[in-house]
Amino acid sequence: MMYRNGSREQLLKRLNESSFAVVELTLYLDTHPEDERAMQMLRENMMTRKSCLNEYARNFGPLTIDTADDTASRSWQWMQQPWPWECQQKGGCR
Repeated sequence: MMYRNGSREQLLKRLNESSFAVVELTLYLDTHPEDERAMQMLRENMMTRKSCLNEYARNFGPLTIDTADDTASRSWQWMQQPWPWECQQKGGCR
């Protein structure tokens, strides 16, 4: 979804934005549990974050353990992927 329409950096930016929103909305809802608008925003950002994580994992490798699908492999390859900041230093990954 995101990767097809933009760059790796744009996907990471969107992931960071939605992750930030999830954390902030969670903190807000701790003190305002009846705010239905904030609850809806939290749900939307959680879906966006999950979508970005899955899209990133499909195209560049997993960023989180819950998006690591190593069932097709004979070895544990989670740590063999380059870190996002390594790709920028080396001129791109995959």
